[in-house]
Amino acid sequence: MSARKDAEIIKLDAACCSPRQVEAQESHRHSHGHKHDHAHEHGGCCGHGHDHGEPDDEIASAPVVSGRSFRVFGLDCAEEVATLKSAVGPVVGGTTHLAFDVINGRMTVLDGAGPIQASTIVSAVAATGMRAEPWQEGAPPAKDARLAEQKLFTALSGLFLLAGFVVHAMMSPGQSFLEIMAFHHPEGAPLAEQAALILSVITGARFVVVKAWYALRRMSPDMNLLMMVAVAGALILGDWFEAATVAFLFALSLMLESWSVGRARNAVSALLDLAPPVVRVKDANGEREVKAADVRIGTRFIVRGGDRIALDGRVVSGVSSVNQAPITGESIPVGKEPGDEVFAGTVNGDGTLEVEATKAASDTTLARIIRMVSDAHSRRAAVEQWVERFARVYTPAVMLLALLVFVVPPLLFGGEWRAWFYNALVLLVIACPCALVISTPVSIVAALASAARNGVLIKGGTFIELPSRLTALAMDKTGTLTRGEPQVTAVIPLSGHDEQELLQRAGALEARSSHPLADAILRHMKQSGIEPIAGEDIKLLPGKGVQGTFNGKTYWLGSWRYAVARGQADDAVAARIAQLEGNGATTVVVGSEGHLCGVIALADTIRPEAKAILSALHAQGVKEVVMLTGDNRAAAESVARQVGIDTVRAELLPAQKVEVVDELTGRHAMVAMIGDGVNDAPAMARANFGIAMGAIGSDAAIETADIALMTDDLSKVPWLIRHSRRAMGVIRQNIVFALGVKAVFMALTAFGIATMWGAIAADVGASLLVVGNALRLLNGKSQSA
Repeated sequence: MSARKDAEIIKLDAACCSPRQVEAQESHRHSHGHKHDHAHEHGGCCGHGHDHGEPDDEIASAPVVSGRSFRVFGLDCAEEVATLKSAVGPVVGGTTHLAFDVINGRMTVLDGAGPIQASTIVSAVAATGMRAEPWQEGAPPAKDARLAEQKLFTALSGLFLLAGFVVHAMMSPGQSFLEIMAFHHPEGAPLAEQAALILSVITGARFVVVKAWYALRRMSPDMNLLMMVAVAGALILGDWFEAATVAFLFALSLMLESWSVGRARNAVSALLDLAPPVVRVKDANGEREVKAADVRIGTRFIVRGGDRIALDGRVVSGVSSVNQAPITGESIPVGKEPGDEVFAGTVNGDGTLEVEATKAASDTTLARIIRMVSDAHSRRAAVEQWVERFARVYTPAVMLLALLVFVVPPLLFGGEWRAWFYNALVLLVIACPCALVISTPVSIVAALASAARNGVLIKGGTFIELPSRLTALAMDKTGTLTRGEPQVTAVIPLSGHDEQELLQRAGALEARSSHPLADAILRHMKQSGIEPIAGEDIKLLPGKGVQGTFNGKTYWLGSWRYAVARGQADDAVAARIAQLEGNGATTVVVGSEGHLCGVIALADTIRPEAKAILSALHAQGVKEVVMLTGDNRAAAESVARQVGIDTVRAELLPAQKVEVVDELTGRHAMVAMIGDGVNDAPAMARANFGIAMGAIGSDAAIETADIALMTDDLSKVPWLIRHSRRAMGVIRQNIVFALGVKAVFMALTAFGIATMWGAIAADVGASLLVVGNALRLLNGKSQSA
């Protein structure tokens, strides 16, 4: 299937995206191992560029809309999507102008539709028995009164069914238990029993009849039509108990479906509760509480001990530790002091912090995560799309098979028409694909929500699936395998000096420098308990180093080449420097007018957990791990030897990284690229999926990658693979189990053993089991490699 064809399929179901964005997303996902360089496009497109509705009381007078989203109460599975397409599609000029997000209960009229009044769309939805209202971005999920109604009518159906059974048992004296359970009536069912069972059918079918009518009108059989045909057939045969039982159990199944989707929605919407709605603002008038949404950037606010932080900001005063687990998945609180960043949704420890807001409430890291997770289900996994396509073919196929079961045995083999009509009805009930259809989206959303709670932001169902099949991993060196900042690794005094003297002279020259190497030297001095004292007459020597006066003497700091140019070279020192640089270090030399004072070696140190993580990746079936770096080959190979990298590609420009990833996708079935989400964006876009390291606080990283690790914790990568495989395992278990139940009851039907109420009871039980199995994914815990 072409990328264009795939885009057309997804266009109908991707939420809140324009056709151009959807097509870009789809070609990004489904091309043969190649993604185009549109990393900026495949970030969540929802919530950008769309006007998301007005209050309910303005619906009637709303202006014309285009690209408008609606919350649809009762949109719980693919069957409702089909119904809405049938009802709303003609209003907006065709179903290609509609997009659906089942998990969030959202329907979107895409930009390509003509100008449509909001009230017209709301009315069209109302005709299906569902209810719509304009979508309000960022608003907490509204409670669905329809679920409460479903519970009421399902309970009434069950009570009427029980009443019918009690009346039947009381008015069947002398019958054996099996005759009572078979609802055997030699002289016909009593009127009171019939009345109770008919009321059970009416209340049980309350939410099915309208959908079945739409399915019949569009000549597209669905499970609602299947059930109504089965119930009507049972009534025609006079099997009142069968009809009532099927109606009640199907109503129960629909209620469970709504409940399970609601659980998945709540798992996402629970993120909204992480940030408190009010902030204790500090200004010239003292402290006062205001709504977080009203706080402007630059405003200072107070976070008391134990409080949850409401906004992203920078600590101005105070020292404390902050539990960042809700955002990053870190299990240990992180110390915070003036200058450090804090994030909305995290929990302050014992100290009181004064924080300056750096982002508005709608743009915090937490808010962006919530939007990404909420919108992620629009990018559906291939297995999820397969289940829906299968259900659309499977249901009418079984209806045709049921017709053949009814007609063929009596016509060709002299079978009894009534008996085979009943068997055909049983087959229709068996065909109900509830358990099959609902299990996959619930599994996907549960997996997405669980990953978000563990500090891994996965931007769509399709990216839940891909890590399970990972065979090759390309990764940047700096900031991924290494810490991303230089550290002093060796201090070598010369000419009779000691380490303290050498560091004091280096510190005097670097005290006011902002260069990363200077920062590393000053940081090392602080750790060693040496206070830097700034020198005098500091002069920058372009391309060479720096020179200044300390304690009345002139000193210089620079590269070995500058030492050679000054005529102060020494063969033994040159050999030592060559050895250090061969191991990946950068060296700076400190000297005076007369001699060399010493050498300081600095290197971007390897993450201590990197080697164990690489071993874990290999154990999980990743065949090749490739390091892509712009650093020199000696430094790159030194790091690769220490951590267990398979292939090193060094001294690369960004465009060359893309070429390497392109070559990897030609040799491996599934390739991922890990980088910082900004410099490595082209290579990440070319891989099958991209992973951003340390995305917390980085808008660009969150937008660019398909999967964002909210901290610099590389151990999240093996966890991601395990989580992906667990999710896919749960989905496969659910599919096999749901289809297995169908197969068993079809076999029983062939031998005339199955009953309608038994078949629907089995389907309800299967639905409960697959939903429960799917919701286990919410309990996924992050573990180190």
